[in-house]
Amino acid sequence: MSEVGETDALVVNVIDIFDFNGSVIPGLSRFVSDNDILLVGNKRDILPKAVKSSKVKNWLRERAHEAGLRPVDIVLTSAHHKDDVSELMLEIEKYRHGRDVYVVGVTNVGKSTLINAIIKHATGDSDVITTSRFPGTTLDKIEIPLDDGSYIVDTPGIIHRHQMAHFVGPDDLKLVSPKKEIKPKTYQLNAGQTLFMGGLARFDYLQGDKQGMTGFFDNHLNIHRTKLDGADAFYDKHKGGLLAPPHADDLATFPKLVRKEFSIKEKSDIVFSGLGWIRVMNHGVVAAWVPEGVDVLIRKALV
Repeated sequence: MSEVGETDALVVNVIDIFDFNGSVIPGLSRFVSDNDILLVGNKRDILPKAVKSSKVKNWLRERAHEAGLRPVDIVLTSAHHKDDVSELMLEIEKYRHGRDVYVVGVTNVGKSTLINAIIKHATGDSDVITTSRFPGTTLDKIEIPLDDGSYIVDTPGIIHRHQMAHFVGPDDLKLVSPKKEIKPKTYQLNAGQTLFMGGLARFDYLQGDKQGMTGFFDNHLNIHRTKLDGADAFYDKHKGGLLAPPHADDLATFPKLVRKEFSIKEKSDIVFSGLGWIRVMNHGVVAAWVPEGVDVLIRKALV
């Protein structure tokens, strides 16, 4: 990462729209020095189609500013859509001004898939990211030559330890990294009710009037509603079984859930980093539980 700030380049920062906070690189603005940043919101196809791209871009810009980033522009992509990759390449050409391009991102944001799509767009070859096809390429650094002698340089993915992906087994990764459009589910909750997201996370509605709470999670994640009174005992009894993942074989190494309380003043998302979020429309007090080491936070609602 340090070499990015030591050369005059365009920095393409790939983030996961579904997990913005879990895909922000801490201190990126310091690493890149004065280089321009083009922010790429990947996995656009995971969000409901009803969400307008203009709204997502504005929302991403606000979140980026909060993280200390001032991108020159924002592009939304799905690495599986050729038109998106073509648009990204046009934007890269617009802002690089003959410079090399460094692609940066944390793990699990789909950067490798996007780089493969760029390579295919540039060369017609596909799935070459691990074949060291290009001169001077190593397994942790890929240089894609451009027509003017410059390069697109793919840098190694940065591990973000606060992602939920680090706490689930390989068979359950699909639940924390959706591949298809998510279908939001709304639950009419009274104060004193709890939602369990499998055994990975928990949401308590503590105070407020009855209202709809909408979950944005992988379509196959089991969400179980129960009473807040007795929720602790319910979790202890059913984790690894009714409340899974984690599964019974993983309980010995699965961290305990820790609690954080939030007071809701306006339409907000309670974000379980790397898993999804619950949108709260009206005033109230809620609590969110996540495995120790995973981030949970409140933000302005995306949808």
